[in-house]
Amino acid sequence: MKRRTSLSSYFFLFVAFCLLLSACAPTPVPTPAGPQTITILTHDSFAIGEDVIKAFETENNAKVTFLQSGDAGAVLNQAILTKSAPLADILFGVDNTFLSRALDADIFEPYQSPVLSDIADELKLDSSNRALPVDYGDVCINYDKNYFAEKSLSVPQSFEDLVKPEYKDLLVVENPATSSPGLAFLLATRAHFGDGYLDYWKSLKENGTVVVDGWETAYYTNFSASSGKGPQPMVVSYASSPAAEVFFASEPLTESPTASIVTSDMCFRQIEFVGILKNTPNQALAQKFVDFMLSQQFQEDMPLNMFVYPVNKNAQLPEVFTNFAQVAESPAALSYSEIATNRDSWIEAWTQAMK
Repeated sequence: MKRRTSLSSYFFLFVAFCLLLSACAPTPVPTPAGPQTITILTHDSFAIGEDVIKAFETENNAKVTFLQSGDAGAVLNQAILTKSAPLADILFGVDNTFLSRALDADIFEPYQSPVLSDIADELKLDSSNRALPVDYGDVCINYDKNYFAEKSLSVPQSFEDLVKPEYKDLLVVENPATSSPGLAFLLATRAHFGDGYLDYWKSLKENGTVVVDGWETAYYTNFSASSGKGPQPMVVSYASSPAAEVFFASEPLTESPTASIVTSDMCFRQIEFVGILKNTPNQALAQKFVDFMLSQQFQEDMPLNMFVYPVNKNAQLPEVFTNFAQVAESPAALSYSEIATNRDSWIEAWTQAMK
């Protein structure tokens, strides 16, 4: 008698055959994940070496995009207006004149970077670590060394000197309502004279001080040492500007044609900060980039790109900085909270006084 093969037996054989085929099939190779993009919102003056950014991208399988959006104030405004749906993962370029505004707007995510241990405490203005210091620079009066030598004129060493008759018509400054260094210089005078700062500015005006809208006009049009044709041998600029004069000179220089007046209270120290924007979907990568900005590699690349000083104490300065740039030993002091409370009213009062 024939034996009948049951349907269940055929099913078992079919399953076994399928399993055998799957065992013999090659294991699929997973497709590598593409680089994760991180966007940095920053001001138009931001610059860093391409090789430095490439190093971060390679190490982290990332693509770094910079969104440059005007001056520091405009960038902060944009970040505040879009904080519920941020345009970027990180904001860099808020300085101590606008810091409290950024913190009050609550746009940053706190992050205590391990690299903070390499940064001087006096540069850490936000105890909650929402805004971390990246660089600093001193806004001071720069002067044309050749002019003062040819005229046998002493270089002024104080604010009070600037209103003396011998310095009439010799200074150009930037409007604090439209210029970051202009605002810094206004704050320095406020710190030095207190409520009497407007009387001082009226004295400057009577002594022929020229006011222009921005740094580029002041430095490249009015300042005699840069253009060679400008009428003013003194300009509000940065204490690193003498190093820039040497670095960018068309012919090698052994001495800078300019120098800075860095006596007590005559300069205002600007500190720039970085913060991770709230609601970023890339928080882990953003933290890595903040660490990278504070690292020795990034910090050592900044001076010759943005002519600012690194905050990382381990970062080495380029020789042109050590030879020609200056640091104010006793810059004017105003807390960022005091600046935040009074900045707009001080600017408005200055504008009225200088009409």
